[in-house]
Amino acid sequence: MSSPMDLYEQLTAQGLAVRHIKAQKGNKAEVESAVQLLLRMKEDYKLLTGQDYQAGRPPTHTEDDDSGPAEDDEDDQVNPWNVSTSSAKGVDYDKLIVRFGSCKIEQELVDRIARVTGKTPHHFLRRGIFFSHRDMHQILDAYESRKSFYLYTGRGPSSGAMHVGHLIPFLFTKWLQDVFDVPLVVQMTDDEKYLWKDLSLEDCHRYTLENARDIIACGFDPDKTFIFSDLDYMGASPSFYRNVVKVQKHVTFNQVKGIFGFTDSDCIGKISFPAIQAAPSFSNSFPQIFGDRNDVQCLIPCAIDQDPYFRMTRDVAPRIGYLKPALLHSTFFPALQGAQTKMSASDANSSIFLTDTAKQIKNKVNKHAFSGGKDTVEEHRKLGGNPDVDVSFMYLTFFLEDDEQLEKIRQDYRSGALLTGELKKCLIETLQPMIAAHQERRKLVTDETVRQFMTPRKLLFNC
Repeated sequence: MSSPMDLYEQLTAQGLAVRHIKAQKGNKAEVESAVQLLLRMKEDYKLLTGQDYQAGRPPTHTEDDDSGPAEDDEDDQVNPWNVSTSSAKGVDYDKLIVRFGSCKIEQELVDRIARVTGKTPHHFLRRGIFFSHRDMHQILDAYESRKSFYLYTGRGPSSGAMHVGHLIPFLFTKWLQDVFDVPLVVQMTDDEKYLWKDLSLEDCHRYTLENARDIIACGFDPDKTFIFSDLDYMGASPSFYRNVVKVQKHVTFNQVKGIFGFTDSDCIGKISFPAIQAAPSFSNSFPQIFGDRNDVQCLIPCAIDQDPYFRMTRDVAPRIGYLKPALLHSTFFPALQGAQTKMSASDANSSIFLTDTAKQIKNKVNKHAFSGGKDTVEEHRKLGGNPDVDVSFMYLTFFLEDDEQLEKIRQDYRSGALLTGELKKCLIETLQPMIAAHQERRKLVTDETVRQFMTPRKLLFNC
């Protein structure tokens, strides 16, 4: 039986699904079916908790009960396939936390991570780029009791070249691997891209191998990292596939439609795929690493648009005898044109790609990066710019590691002392050497290196 919090999470997801179906102008039968499921779930929730379901108010007597009421924000659309908002500042993440029922990463948690690891917290944590979590305190409790965990993140390979936004979860995961000294599994969902995109299986698998080079170039420890292609690993690992089937048995068609907004017109591959993304959350999916153990908890660093997959996983896990995965959620990396959408690998001008030359980086930033400055130098000097909507400043919050320098840039831009062109120059001078260094590391990743990382094998794991 689902716990009150699990049912709350399912209800929240179903409410989002109803809105998604209506927004997509689904047919009357689909809308009615989704609404009826929502009503039945609300009845189940009241029977279980004695409370009426309210969006933004998790059930009482849970660790999440300090959340305030949510405001309905029809402008923010966040799901695994679409992120958009009408605000130039980007998605309202405080509202998203309430809507999804996760927990905000407060300073107390950042301080605790510093105490447990003995390391300065990553600037992604210090600046709220990773802003939300599920059960991170539980991970730290176990770690302090000398019980290890493992990391799981992933990449959907839809093109041969990754952009800088794709680096965010991998840079942070690399830091987590280093400071906690734990193994990592990286799922390459080439099957997902085949199901959702107009790509051949061969292209999806080829993109997996190309993207793996960029991931390896981030500096992961080969003795503690396993990168796998779904198209390869599913057929080679009975343990993995058994967990996929277990998840599939415990999620109904109505539930998966409710969580992800699938319609009767979607292919059955899409409907069954969430179970494949769930399976790496369970340690016995990797017998070469953990044997038959199912008691090693998983921590998943990911962008918050992937959370629906893991709300489903967390609901299923206790019903099949497994631990719920914990999560750390990141904000979205904005497109050059503004924070209303995240970057797209299909639009060359929305992104800075890891293959871009220094000249291309300079041209893209100067030509396409949305400015928070004023129309004239005189007006800007007098009134100052708005760093909260300026894409160049947003990018610097991700990639400029010096907190004092970043704060000075913020203040100078807001006061008008720093012009838009000068701010863009700061970003260009930050990105060019970073991407050039990545390209040099990538050149050292041979075919043999890729095979080493992608071969199922024993990893260093102390527990």
